[in-house]
Amino acid sequence: MTMPAIITVALVDDHRVVSRSLKSYLESFQDVKVVGVAASGEELLEHLDEWKPQVVLQDLLLPGGMNGIETTRRILARAPSARVVALTASVDEARMMGVLRAGAAGYVRKDAEPETLLAAVRAVAKGRTYIDPSVGRLLGAVSASDDLTPRETEVLREMALGRSNREIAAALDIGDETVKTHVGHLLSKLGVENRAQAIVQVLKRGLVSLDELE
Repeated sequence: MTMPAIITVALVDDHRVVSRSLKSYLESFQDVKVVGVAASGEELLEHLDEWKPQVVLQDLLLPGGMNGIETTRRILARAPSARVVALTASVDEARMMGVLRAGAAGYVRKDAEPETLLAAVRAVAKGRTYIDPSVGRLLGAVSASDDLTPRETEVLREMALGRSNREIAAALDIGDETVKTHVGHLLSKLGVENRAQAIVQVLKRGLVSLDELE
């Protein structure tokens, strides 16, 4: 039996009870190893080269002079291959879009089911984007119509399901370049900068159900 590839994770949270609980939960799975725990963004950055985490799970509200958005920006400037998942106790759309704009690949509420957090870690480690499915319900629905074409809506749904351009092309029986064109148009029409921010819009518009995402 082949052992699963190990996902290395660093935790950033100033509440020790939270970080210890997260560490204990994540390390109960064979494919996850917590390589370090920091109480602030500054502390994480001090150890980033030493720990070399594939995934950083960090609270958005951190003590010290650096919040989660700035920490995300600095992590990715130093370690572009790292994947950041933002953890938050409440959903603030401006803050969420800010950390996704800074490059976070995932966003999970602290009161989510533990399985949601594990799913986020595994998804971003594979290069995918993961937004807590409950976020759309909490942000409040908006009109699904906009000016998206039926094909763009299909591509957007596939993006929300975590599929790559190649996987979307195969699912919709269109070319890779066509998918790239659709994605570019979608980002422009939705007024967002990346796939993670686009997925938030999918959830707000109710274009996918929670059952599909969970």
